[in-house]
Amino acid sequence: MLVDLSRKILAALALGLLAALPVARPAAADGQQIRIKVIGGLADVSQYVRFEEPFWRDRIGQLTGGRVVAEIAPFDRSGIRGQEMLQLMRLGVVPFGTAILSLAATEEPEFNAVDLSAVSPDMATLRRTVGAFRPHLEEVLRERYGIELLGVYTYPAQVVFCNRPFAGLADLAGRRVRTSAVGQSEVVQALGGTPVVTPFAQIVSAFRTGVVECAITGTLSGHAIGLYEVTTHVHAMALSWGLSIFGANGAAFAALPAEVQAQMRAGVRQLEEAIWNAADRETGEGLACNAGRPDCSLARRGNMTIVPVSAADDERRRRLLTEVVLPRWVGRCGPDCAEAWNTRLAPLFGIRAEAD
Repeated sequence: MLVDLSRKILAALALGLLAALPVARPAAADGQQIRIKVIGGLADVSQYVRFEEPFWRDRIGQLTGGRVVAEIAPFDRSGIRGQEMLQLMRLGVVPFGTAILSLAATEEPEFNAVDLSAVSPDMATLRRTVGAFRPHLEEVLRERYGIELLGVYTYPAQVVFCNRPFAGLADLAGRRVRTSAVGQSEVVQALGGTPVVTPFAQIVSAFRTGVVECAITGTLSGHAIGLYEVTTHVHAMALSWGLSIFGANGAAFAALPAEVQAQMRAGVRQLEEAIWNAADRETGEGLACNAGRPDCSLARRGNMTIVPVSAADDERRRRLLTEVVLPRWVGRCGPDCAEAWNTRLAPLFGIRAEAD
């Protein structure tokens, strides 16, 4: 009954949004202008402001000789919940859209495989992880949702900030740690800490009022909100990243002329690589600026201590993945997830998932 009610609510939302969001229309003749609506990622962050928005407002027109004109808005300012993006794209209400995988995972838990906490401690590993799992993402999106996968984006690394010294992950035991996702909370609990789910905008005040002693957040976004003013140490290991996919409703994409489809695919591939390269740079930039190192290019600099990744940290991360993160994900997700992991990612990590 609750499922039926949820479907009715989503259908009503779809009908309301359909009136506001124009879908892509095929060109009736060569040179006819094609107007499309795009829903992008989070507003005000680098991925959207520096890359997604300029690409769709300007670059796509250049790539298609002015044939495609796109409008874009971030999903969190469009009256859309991230958890609903897959269904809205499936329905064609959002013909072209960005879905954050951690939010989409509430609908399709398999999508969280590539960004489970403790899976990819650095950018090189993340690239290999996504490369190995991408064919499965494409298949699931096409077969279950009628969505054509065009790109996979990443935000910079999510790391641990603390307001007193620590030498590694083991020292989080007994500390209250800000988290933003189930997987992060599970890792903190397994380390003996207490997870405190806190909105990003409230992190600094949570430190100042003593609600938290540590926080997991992005290296550069943490710098942007002034975490270097309320914390003293930051760990160099990525606990998670924040992956998102960019896709198109299958019917909307098929309605485009073949040459426009090819131009869009090629353009999004370039956009994807630019976003990944920027996420890598911004991860390092965030650490450098929080520590006040000479390689920081920003005016505001902190004086934090960067805690290096030790062999003990890496071993602990691997045990967390094997004993906590992977089993609990499979418990939420089921045998299909275990099979997807074992087929695509077990050969990469040498860790198999066991379904009950």
